[in-house]
Formats: sequence, structure tokens, C-alpha cells
Amino acid sequence: MPIAFKEWAVTVRALAEGEQLLTLRKGGIREPERTFALEHDRFFLYPTFDHQRNNLVRESHQPELGRALEEGVWPEGDPPVAALTQDGGIPQPDRVRVRAWAEVAGHFTITDPRALDGLSPFYVWTPDYARERLAWKPRHPLHVVLLRTYRIPRPVTVRVKDEYGGCRSWVQIQRDLPFEGTPVLCDDEFERAAEEIEAICRGAVPAFA
Repeated sequence: MPIAFKEWAVTVRALAEGEQLLTLRKGGIREPERTFALEHDRFFLYPTFDHQRNNLVRESHQPELGRALEEGVWPEGDPPVAALTQDGGIPQPDRVRVRAWAEVAGHFTITDPRALDGLSPFYVWTPDYARERLAWKPRHPLHVVLLRTYRIPRPVTVRVKDEYGGCRSWVQIQRDLPFEGTPVLCDDEFERAAEEIEAICRGAVPAFA
């Protein structure tokens, strides 16, 4: 069964449009020892809606957060737009649309907040929210995963199953998905950005030994 990486629907859209090139992880509460492990080097991007709110995404991408609700097929028919302003987050849809996959182009760990700020052009979350990810479990480094993303020619609709839920990074999709499509950025553009991201991560100062 195809492996998929769970990420906010708005982040998946940003990755699929070349507006975000990386993801940041510490590990979810349903992962072994609540730590993140990069278990796969190629995977589909599974859009999830847990915890997404307007105030956690940069103002420039808040309209995109509303459009990200279109990645789900909802029980009541219409996306729950009002939930974008609520602390409780957004309920899960009946189905989601998988429209992209990614391969790992780099993997780094950081503890330096200045490095996280330096990476801010490459993610759509607010800087405050990114720092919250860094601050959680402060004795553990933050994983920075550089992704080369590809758009699938035709999105595939996947039924949401109970075992896909919760704060976990990896799920197994119970239907065929194609590793097909073209990269969202050309080689030169991606390589320039990848070099900058690597330089920021390699030059980070460890906050602890």
C-alpha cells in the first residue's frame, strides 16, 4: 500500500504550488516515543485539517487556507469555513484529494531559532507558529525535511479511515496511487533554493550539546 505523509492541507497546496519547499517536524503524540523518524524517502502528501486556523498561517496565505478546504469532501457538502477561526480546528472530511507526492532532497536537524527564522521564506506558517514547533520538547532538535514535490496529473480521491487520524506523520493509503507527474519547480530554481536551505541549516548554532 502506498505510504503518505500527513501535512496540513494548506501546506500540501503550498508544496504543490512551489510556494513551500520544506516541512518541520518534532513528532506526533501517536508516534513511537513521540519523536519523528524519516522512515521513507518518497511518499504521497496526505492533506489533513487538524489544528489549522487563520492565525497560524501568514496573512498572505490565509486566502489559500480557505481554498485548501476544497481538498476535502465534507459530510454536509460545503467546507466548514467558519472553523478556520476556532481554536478547536476543523473536523475531518469523508474523503480527501491526493494531488501531489514528494521525494526527500535533504534532511537536517536544528535547534537554533535564528536558523528557523532564516528558513521562513520557504514555509507559509507564521514565524510564531514555526517557533512553537521548535520550542515543543526543547531538548529534541527540529527536523527540517527538504522536499522535491511533484503534481499528479489527475488528483485521486481517498476515503478517510479512522486509522489515518491523530497526530502521526505516516499513513498507508488503501488504494493505488501513481508516482507520476512533473516537479513543481524547474531544476535550476529548486537547486538554488536547496543550496540556500542547506547553508542555513549547516550554519546553525546548536542550542545544546
